[in-house]
Amino acid sequence: MSYAIYPSLQDKTVVISGGGTGIGAAMVGAFAGQGARVYFLDVAEVESRALQDSLSHAYHPPQFQRCDLRNVDAIAEVFSAITDAAGPIEVLVNNAANDDRHDFETVSPAYWDERIAVNLRHHFFCAQQAAQSMRKNGRGVILNLGSVSWHRALPDLSIYMTAKAGIEGLTRGLARDLGSYGIRVNCIVPGAVRTPRQMKLWQTEESEAKLVETQCLRERIEPEHVARMALFLASDDGARCSGREYFVDAGWYGA
Repeated sequence: MSYAIYPSLQDKTVVISGGGTGIGAAMVGAFAGQGARVYFLDVAEVESRALQDSLSHAYHPPQFQRCDLRNVDAIAEVFSAITDAAGPIEVLVNNAANDDRHDFETVSPAYWDERIAVNLRHHFFCAQQAAQSMRKNGRGVILNLGSVSWHRALPDLSIYMTAKAGIEGLTRGLARDLGSYGIRVNCIVPGAVRTPRQMKLWQTEESEAKLVETQCLRERIEPEHVARMALFLASDDGARCSGREYFVDAGWYGA
C-alpha cells in the first residue's frame, strides 16, 4: 500500500505523550516520516531510547524526553524545554495511558486518583502548556486519544473508562475554548489495536478469531492505522475538523 504525504506537516514541532511504545511509537514514526520535528514523552526509558535510535535516520530525528505525566510541574518543565529548543509547539498528541485492569471492590481513593492522573489529568495540563504557543501563532492542533472500551462497556476497566469518557468531553470543551485562536481539538478513538501489550494481556488465537468476527472489516487494527488518522487530523487537510471523535475500530459492533 501507498499512503499520503502531508506537506503541511514538514518541519512542524510535534509533541507526543506516551510515545515510547505501542500506538505512541507508531505516532512518533509516522510524524517523523512526514518530516516533522518530533519530541516524545515517556517514562519507559529503555524502549524510548531504542525507538529514538531506530529513527535516527529521519529528516528530523525524534527526541525522547523523560517525563512523569502524573507530575504537573514536570509537564511544565519539559514543555518549556521543548519550546526553548524547537520553538512554538504546533501539534500535541495526548496519547499516554495505562489500561491496567482493576477490581471494583478493592479500589482505594489513592488508586483512583493515580489512575485518573495517568489516564486523564495530563491531557488537560499538556494542552494548557501547548496552547500557550499555539495561541500566539493563531493556529495549532491538539489530538486526544480516547478508547472504544467505554462505548462497549468492557469489564474490569471502570476507572479507565471513566477517564476515556472524560477525554471526549474534554475534547469538546477545549475545542470550544480554543477555537477562536485557530486551534483545532479532536479525539481519536481506537478499537482493539494489536499492540504488544494488548497481545500479552488477553489475546489468544481463539480470541483473535472471535474479535475479527465482531468487526465489519475482518482485519486487525495495527498501531499505524491509528497513527495515519492522526496525520490527517494534524495536517492542513483536516482544517475544518474540530470538536469531534474519529473512530479507528474497523466497525466493531458485535457482542
